Amino acid sequence: MWHYLHQWASPKWFYQRSGRWLPWLAALTLLTLAVGSIWGLVIAPPDYQQHDSMRIMYVHVPTAILSESVYLLMALCSAVFLIWRIKLADMLASVMAPFGAAMAFLALFTGAVWGIPTWGTWWTWDARLTSMLVLLFLYLGVIALRGAFQQMLAGARAAGIIALVGLVNLPIIKYSVVWWNTLHQASSFSIAHKPAMPASMWLPLLVMIVGSYLFMVTLIMMRTRSEILRREAGMAWVKQLAQAPMSKEDAA
Repeated sequence: MWHYLHQWASPKWFYQRSGRWLPWLAALTLLTLAVGSIWGLVIAPPDYQQHDSMRIMYVHVPTAILSESVYLLMALCSAVFLIWRIKLADMLASVMAPFGAAMAFLALFTGAVWGIPTWGTWWTWDARLTSMLVLLFLYLGVIALRGAFQQMLAGARAAGIIALVGLVNLPIIKYSVVWWNTLHQASSFSIAHKPAMPASMWLPLLVMIVGSYLFMVTLIMMRTRSEILRREAGMAWVKQLAQAPMSKEDAA
C-alpha cells in the first residue's frame, strides 16, 4: 500500500502512468457528458412548476458540486504538501485552483440565469449564494497569493495555508439551506436520501454529475502533466522525453 502511494508521489511515475489512462478517461468523459446532456436537456420531462427552465439544473448542480469537491481536494493536496513536502501535491493544488474558480463562477452564473424565471431576481444576499460567492473569492485569493511571491516555494506555502483556512466555508455552503430559511431551495440531489424528483429527472442528473467528475479528473490530469514538464524541465527524464520525437525523425 505504502509502496503504491509512494509511486504516485513521483512526478515521473505520475506522468507516465497518467499518459496511459488519459485516452480512456477522455473517451469515457465525452460519452458520459453526451448521454447526460441529451437525456437531461432534451429527453427528460419538464418540471410541472418551473417547466423547461429547470433544465439548467443539469449544468448548475454538477458545477456547484464540482466547485466544492475541487476545493476540498485542493486543500487536501495543500495539507500533504505542507506536511510531507511532496511537490506533486503542490502541482495538483496549483492546477486545481483555476479549474475550481471556473466551476464556482459557472455555478453562480447558471444560478443567476435560473433565478430570474424562478425567483424573479438574478441575485439576492441569500446564505447559499453568498457562501458560494465567498468560495469563488477564496479560489481567486489562492491563485493571486500563489502568484504574488517571486519564490515558488513561498507562494505555494501561502496558498496552501489560505486553502486550508477556507475549508471552513464548505460546511457553511452545504448546510446554509438547513441552518437558515432563505430563498434558495433545499439540495436537489443527495446520495444519502431518496430524491425528491422522479427517476426520469434525477437519473440524467446523476449521469451529468458522474460525467462532470470524469471531466474534472481528465482535465486536472492533463494540466498536471503540463505542470510536471514545466517544473521538471531540468530533469534527465524530461530531457530524454523532449529528445524522443527528434530521435524518431532522425531514424526515419
